[in-house]
Amino acid sequence: ILIYFKYKNIYLMLLNSKKVDIGMPAKDFELKNVDNEIYTLNDIKKRNGFVIAFICNHCPYVKDIITRLVDDFNVLLKQDIGVVSIMPNDYKAYPEDSFENMQKFSNNNNFSFPYLFDCKQKVAKSYGAVCTPDFFCFDNSNKLFYRGRLDNVKFKANFLEREKSIINAYDKMIKENSIVTKQFSSMGCSIKWR
Repeated sequence: ILIYFKYKNIYLMLLNSKKVDIGMPAKDFELKNVDNEIYTLNDIKKRNGFVIAFICNHCPYVKDIITRLVDDFNVLLKQDIGVVSIMPNDYKAYPEDSFENMQKFSNNNNFSFPYLFDCKQKVAKSYGAVCTPDFFCFDNSNKLFYRGRLDNVKFKANFLEREKSIINAYDKMIKENSIVTKQFSSMGCSIKWR
């Protein structure tokens, strides 16, 4: 079932991240960061694993969670978990997602982690990413153990008790060496493929 919603007089397609086999190995990449440095997977990995988030500048779902995402990623970094965000959209069709606008978006939202430009869309395809935001969480053996939402907060909703899904998944992995069995899909706009 495809769901469309209207945002600023544009109809956008809403997608859920698809199921991916737990245990999928991370795939290497070589992408330019907003500071013009090149990053690979080895530059991201830390002692307790790493998160790869596919996001973009223009998606209302990303804009809605971006403050919470930055806060949670800062918590993960303090726990020796690597974090990276990757922009996979067709930036020519969606100029708001250009590299220059990625630099502004990163700066305006106080990113303390790389924001990489997947201008050929190869990395997003290799991971099976489908929407923005889309999260892939790997353990310290480079194996996927969580593919799901950032948290339980609905789009544009006020929240009193926030369940930090990614942070909780890492807590369980690090402290108990076990995987969260109930994983809820991330939800957002479709990746804009060329």
